[in-house]
Amino acid sequence: MFTINQIHSAHSKVKSGADFPAYIQDLKKLGVISYTTFVNNGHTDYFGEGDFNAVSNPKYEMLGVSHNANADVFKSDLKAHQQGQSDYLTFCTQAAKSGVEKWTCDLKNDLYVFR
Repeated sequence: MFTINQIHSAHSKVKSGADFPAYIQDLKKLGVISYTTFVNNGHTDYFGEGDFNAVSNPKYEMLGVSHNANADVFKSDLKAHQQGQSDYLTFCTQAAKSGVEKWTCDLKNDLYVFR
């Protein structure tokens, strides 16, 4: 199965949201079938076959997540990030301001859910 170090190595290639598709392919090759990232501190829970999981350390200082969701602003920020117009911390800060607590990526079914 995969390790957090292997995931960090794959992630080191990501410079912007535009690099996300290649990153997802790298995770799939490692055996990651899903993951959940928590916006408040950037830690991620990764899951593989047979209930295997690995948890990363927080990536940044705690962010306050707004209790007022703003889907339209978030969609605009996500689109800009996917086009490489923001770095990861900026995107996470924007997500927190828009009320996004976490996102889950189901790599088997190419399903991405923001909550």
